[in-house]
This record gives sequence, C-alpha cells and structure tokens, in this order.
Amino acid sequence: MEKKTILSCIQPTGKLHFGNYFGAIENWVRLQSEYDCFYGIVNYHAMTMPYSPDKLRTTVWDIAFNLLACGIKKEHLFIQSLVPEHAELSWILNCFTSYGQLTRMTQFKDKSAQSKDKSDDNFISAGLFDYPVLQAADILIYQASYVPVGKDQEQHLELSRNIALRFNHIIGKEYFVCPEPLYTEIPKVMSTADPTRKMSASLGEKHNIDLFAEEAKIRKQIRSAVTDTGETPEGQMSPGVENLFSLLKACQQIEAYDSLMDDHAQGQLKYVDLKQAVADALVGVSAPIRAKKQELLGDKKAVKNQVKASSAEIRKKAQQTVKEVKELTGLLNVRF
Repeated sequence: MEKKTILSCIQPTGKLHFGNYFGAIENWVRLQSEYDCFYGIVNYHAMTMPYSPDKLRTTVWDIAFNLLACGIKKEHLFIQSLVPEHAELSWILNCFTSYGQLTRMTQFKDKSAQSKDKSDDNFISAGLFDYPVLQAADILIYQASYVPVGKDQEQHLELSRNIALRFNHIIGKEYFVCPEPLYTEIPKVMSTADPTRKMSASLGEKHNIDLFAEEAKIRKQIRSAVTDTGETPEGQMSPGVENLFSLLKACQQIEAYDSLMDDHAQGQLKYVDLKQAVADALVGVSAPIRAKKQELLGDKKAVKNQVKASSAEIRKKAQQTVKEVKELTGLLNVRF
C-alpha cells in the first residue's frame, strides 16, 4: 500500500533546544518509518523578520546538521530556497486567497510586534503578512496528506485547506489534497527558569536548554531549575516540579518517573533527587546526538552535498506540481 505523505518544516532561526526535540523533531524521526516524509528548512520564511544574511546562511547549515544528527534521513530533508517552486506556487495561490482571510491570521499581530522590537524603523514586511500563503504552498506542493501540528498551528493549516478547496472549486477539479492535522502525544516542555512559559530560544538562554550543550551546562541548568514558588496549594504539584517530571517522562525514564512520583505522593520527594534524575536523563538523550553531529562535522562538504542532492531530488516533485498547476490555471509552461 502506498504511504501517505507528511510535510513539516522548521525555520533556521536558532539552535535546537529540548523543547524543539521533544515537541517536534523526535516525532519527525519516528514518522519516517510510517510515511513518505518531506522535512524542509524554510529559509524564505526566515526573511519575513529582520535578519542578517550572513547569519541566515550559517543557521541554515547549522539546523541541517542538527536535524541529521537527531535522526532525520538525508533523503527526506530539503532547503526551501533550493526548491524555488515553493515561491512560484505561493504567488499563484495568492490569487486564490482573500485579503480578509489573511487579516484574520492571529499570529501576524504577535509577529508584527516582535518585528517592531527588532527593527529600528518599525519596518514590517509584506512577506510577514503574506507568509501563511507561502506556508500553504510548502504543504500543497507535495500533496501532503498530513501535517504534524500543535494546537497553536491549527489556524495556518486551516488556511491551507481553505486555499486548496477554493483552488479545486474554481478550476473544477479535485487537484490538491486537503491536508489533515496529525496530532500525536507530545510533551509540553516549559522553561526551567519560568515554568509558566513555554521553553523558547526567543526568551533568552536561561529559558531553553540546548540539545547540543555540553554535559556540564545541561546539569547546571537543571540544578538551577525553579521548583516551588511558595504559591502552590499544599498537596499539589507546582508548575516547576511538574515540568521536571514531564522532562523525565519525555526521556522515557519511566522507572525513575514512577519511583519519584511515588515519593511525591507520599510527601517524601527530594528535589535534589528529581533534578539529578532529570539531568541524567537529558544528558543520556543528548550524548549520542552530539556524537553523531561531531561525526557529520568531520566531513562537512560531503554532508552539504548530500543535502543539496536531496533538495534537488525533492524538487522534482515540486516541479511536477507547479507544471500541473500552471496547466490548470492557463499559464504558459517551461519544459522540464
């Protein structure tokens, strides 16, 4: 039976932390055995916010090596700008998307505020407003059946579905697959410095734990993790302690998790023991990934060529989709 297609992408805007890994990347690795997967490093999207060209070039390759080290297969990985058909399809889909739909995208307001903070002249690009259409093109160009998403991403996927349905209706053919969300049980990893906030690189170094950090640094961050704030009702678990247990469970350390949970239920939990177990677990996850990255970095040129080759191979699928879309919409085609 033919495998269903999955599309998921990541922006090259920073390092991978454990929140990224447990919240998405670990799941991407697992899905490779069940689906035909396309995983993109979307550097066009990274341009929608104030950025440095030199840093963008560097972070694209950083994230590529990081993903490969985590277990993403090179044949599933592409760099968006090496598949320019994404941008071409985005323009075509713009003409099947209403202005009103884009004005209702809630993340535009949040990112606009961030853009003002990062820009001296309060510049907000048209690309920031329009990027949900490019995101739809990222998905539809591979006829993806499923997109792994969190609840905060549902609105963008719904827009992709609406664009696909409108396109199909106007051209009178069920051409685009309407992508469905793929919900999987993933842990919600919070900042160990402020467990009321999601772990995020944008909040600063103390609010995320680098997946590729040295062992000593990981242990130091866990030792300084917030536990009780003095505001938790007696008998209940504080957000900080709950987050540490979530990290332990995400690392698949079920025996330690169950044992320490029993201690908590009996009022005998020692935070030093919990932090020790969490630190050991995170180091255990990180060590083989760090070792794999060092192996990949030993032959940078070969790895980069492999990613370029996989992007070129994946591009063939994108070219075919754009060819068919141009024929359906009355546009002249270049022969491939």
